[in-house]
Amino acid sequence: MKTDIILRLLQEHDIDEEYVSWFSNSDGHLDFYTGSGRVFNKNTILEDFHQGEESKKWFYYVIESNGEKIGNVKIGPVDLRNKTSDLVCFIGNRNYLGKGLATKAIALANEIAFNKYDIRRLQGGMYATNIPSIKAYTRAGWLIEATLEGFYLVDNKAVDRICVACFNPKYFDK
Repeated sequence: MKTDIILRLLQEHDIDEEYVSWFSNSDGHLDFYTGSGRVFNKNTILEDFHQGEESKKWFYYVIESNGEKIGNVKIGPVDLRNKTSDLVCFIGNRNYLGKGLATKAIALANEIAFNKYDIRRLQGGMYATNIPSIKAYTRAGWLIEATLEGFYLVDNKAVDRICVACFNPKYFDK
C-alpha cells in the first residue's frame, strides 16, 4: 500500500492526548530528537506552540497520512535578517517509523520553507549514530556540510554531530 502524506499548519486542537504521547521517552525515541534531554508535557508543548505563533519565528506543521496525525515538522527558529532556518522532522507515531515518510515530510517542508517563508538556507544537525535521520534528510535533498567531532556527550561518550543543509535554488546555484 502506498502511503502519501500531507503537511498542514498545526492548530491548538491538534495538541491532544495522542500528540502529547509522542513526546514520552519510555522507548528512547526522543533521545535522538532532543540533544538537551528536554522533557515535554502538554503545557511545555502548548507554550512553545503559542510562542511560535506570537513571534512568527517558528512554525509547526502536522504530518498526516491517510487522515491520521503521525508527526510534525518545525520550521524555525527563522533568522529573518539572513533568511535561514532550522528544520526538524519528528515522526511521533512509532507505527510509521522506517517507512520513508520522514523523507517525504522533509521534502514537502523544504518547499514550504522556500516558497512560503522565503528561506534561503535550511540547516540542522543530528547525532552521527542516528543513521535513519541522516538518510531521511539526504534523501530529501539535503547535503552533509560538516561533522563536529565529539559535539554531544551521551552516556559519558563523545558522539559526533552531523551538520546538514538544504539550499533554496532561488538563491543558490547548486
